[in-house]
Amino acid sequence: MATPNTAAQAPSTAVGMSIRQLAPFYGKRQAVKPVNLEIAPNQITAIIGPSGCGKSTVLRCLNRMHENIPGARAEGTVLLNDLDIYDPMIDATLVRRKIGMVFQQPIALRTRSIYENVAVGLRLGGISAKSELDGRVEQALRGANLWDEVQDKLHLAGTALSGGQQQRLSIARSTAVAPDVILFDEPCSALDPISTIKVEDLLLQLRERYTIIIVTHNMQQAARISDTTVVFMVDRAEGQQPIGVLVEEGPTEQIFTRPNDQRTLDYISGRVG
Repeated sequence: MATPNTAAQAPSTAVGMSIRQLAPFYGKRQAVKPVNLEIAPNQITAIIGPSGCGKSTVLRCLNRMHENIPGARAEGTVLLNDLDIYDPMIDATLVRRKIGMVFQQPIALRTRSIYENVAVGLRLGGISAKSELDGRVEQALRGANLWDEVQDKLHLAGTALSGGQQQRLSIARSTAVAPDVILFDEPCSALDPISTIKVEDLLLQLRERYTIIIVTHNMQQAARISDTTVVFMVDRAEGQQPIGVLVEEGPTEQIFTRPNDQRTLDYISGRVG
């Protein structure tokens, strides 16, 4: 394959996000109280909280995946630097190229080879020259710490890989199109401990080039790899439907050792969850 062009894939500048009064809905039901949050560039921001608190819902709002659910919508503003991703003039497809996503279950496109799993987004983006595709695919697989394991079997189906390899293939597919931000929704929940360590090490490397937001139930994982931690809980006010609420955010070490909100302390100490 051709020698990869590193400059072609790395984002040119660090990109952060500003979330202002973001409120996701499922039909008429509001799932989370309005969220205001600043996401720092080139950091790992972990979102934690018990089941049902709206972590994954908020995450999907950050690249407009939420609106793919019938009846779902979001109110508020999400800025990628100065770009309002909910501006009616902005194409959601463009948003998802700038803000990639890796899901809970490894997604290896079943009808595609390892090579085409990575190349598919590049082709959709208008790249057709084989030499450029080869270089970008190799670069993405190297960036996902997967090249040495698959370079001699790129023609095999992505499903021929192990679960951990498939998850790193998903990461390669996301980074191949040079996003600014990558969202991870429980990326290690289906993986064994060794594969989890490999993915965590990879996220720490990717932080140098991308802004990363990860939803995780694994508080130890959040403590190991994140710079900032955001805590959501479920508000169960009497007579009202349960609703997610952001209760606290701050440097990860502070959240896990000196939280400011009693609800955070109760959650990380295991008294609620």
